[in-house]
Amino acid sequence: MRWQMGRRSDNVEDRRGIGVGGVALGGGLGTIILVVIALFLGVDPSVLLQGGDTSVSTAPPAIERRAPSPEEDQLKDFAAVVLGDTEDTWRAVFGRMNREYRDPKLVLFTSMVRSACGTAQSAVGPFYCPEDQKVYLDLSFFRDLRERFRAPGEFAQAYVIAHEVGHHVQNLLGISEKVRSLQERGDQRQANALSVRLELQADCFAGVWANNANRSRRILEQGDIEQGLNAAAAIGDDRLQGQSRGYVVPDAFTHGSSAQRVRWFKRGLDIGDVRECDTFKARQL
Repeated sequence: MRWQMGRRSDNVEDRRGIGVGGVALGGGLGTIILVVIALFLGVDPSVLLQGGDTSVSTAPPAIERRAPSPEEDQLKDFAAVVLGDTEDTWRAVFGRMNREYRDPKLVLFTSMVRSACGTAQSAVGPFYCPEDQKVYLDLSFFRDLRERFRAPGEFAQAYVIAHEVGHHVQNLLGISEKVRSLQERGDQRQANALSVRLELQADCFAGVWANNANRSRRILEQGDIEQGLNAAAAIGDDRLQGQSRGYVVPDAFTHGSSAQRVRWFKRGLDIGDVRECDTFKARQL
């Protein structure tokens, strides 16, 4: 992926090396497994915090600092370029829709972070908080993506960021609020089904970014698309459930199967038009 000459976004908030003390998340290993399966690559973490056995101490926060490694600093630079590219792309796309795009913030953190949606650990993976319009990312997730999920490559990492920015796009367009309203009126199965459509649309929006950015700035190199599609497949609900449980429960999907995630990401990549990302009207996902 050609990114070194790209514009660095100024909307990066670096909280790396700052630990949040005085906070205890309950629930044990089961909670962590649930989080990894249900919340990977984008979700409002307040749902987790409200639904689980989560306790927050009132003790004053202790601050722990450590110096980021050179590898982490390079990943920060990479993330700033990808974020900047999404800003340029979505400003242009929104302009064609006679809308104004408001840039999100990207918060880099280590281990644990406080957001307007609640306190979250790195185990939840990258997520977007609509309450403060910020994307939260522990850069160690890229190592997990490469080593644990066998989805290496810079474009795989860019897909992760673009997916979360896709949730920001949904928020600006009013889609997220409509989905939350419908989820509150339905049962858990219906809420999960709506979540799947929301996540698949964010995948499609990530593809729209890549399509438009490549046409404008030629960011893609040979093998990049395969990296992105591999990453989308690696974090499908069926694959994650199979790895953690040994079996698959489709009614518990919140992000979509590997095949669905690949299909919608590729749709955005191939067409590059947000109008082709309406997962809510699609009869077949």
